[in-house]
Amino acid sequence: MRLKHVKGSEEAVNSSSFVFHSPEEIKIKLDEIKDRRGTVCLEIGMGKGRFIIDNALLYPDIFFIGMEMYESVMVKAINRLNAMEEPPLNLMLLRADAADIRTFFPEESIDKIFLNFSDPWPKNRHAKRRLPSGHFLSLFSHVLKPEGIIEFKTDNRDLFDFAMREFEPAGFALLYHTCDLHSDEEQMKTNICTEYEEKFSSKGHPICKYIIKKI
Repeated sequence: MRLKHVKGSEEAVNSSSFVFHSPEEIKIKLDEIKDRRGTVCLEIGMGKGRFIIDNALLYPDIFFIGMEMYESVMVKAINRLNAMEEPPLNLMLLRADAADIRTFFPEESIDKIFLNFSDPWPKNRHAKRRLPSGHFLSLFSHVLKPEGIIEFKTDNRDLFDFAMREFEPAGFALLYHTCDLHSDEEQMKTNICTEYEEKFSSKGHPICKYIIKKI
């Protein structure tokens, strides 16, 4: 995926106090949270940051990390945080590729991972690049705590059908799934929309979701 470069985005990301800049910084923070027996949630591919920021504001006792590989996208989240009078103290950002997740996070350090509207990589030869693929789920499994959770949402039915075939061989059990999330009143009570979710659902696209648990 090619994105338009935003002038100054790299400098903004590198200088932001909201951004982790090394695995050492992350380990120090996670050790602090572990001492307090706190919960750690990670969104991989956070985009402009609406989902992860809204979660941090809603759940101040949970620590959230937003992971995004593109500075031109992450800078939008940084700008929103900079504009807030009281930005959430339970949120940090990380500019990194999901393929490098084991470089940045210790084994069994994350309670929950969110995958929201990930790039579908529609060509078969690119299947291993899809975040809900068995390849990536095996990487995520290393950093998830025992019985850690992954929540995945998409409007792409082909990607969802693919994801439903991938989790069991990767060592996960299905807790919940739907192909029409917004018709599920119980799930919608706690659902926080992403920018893409709001866009697609407003056009009548059904939203698919699963929740799986590491076993």
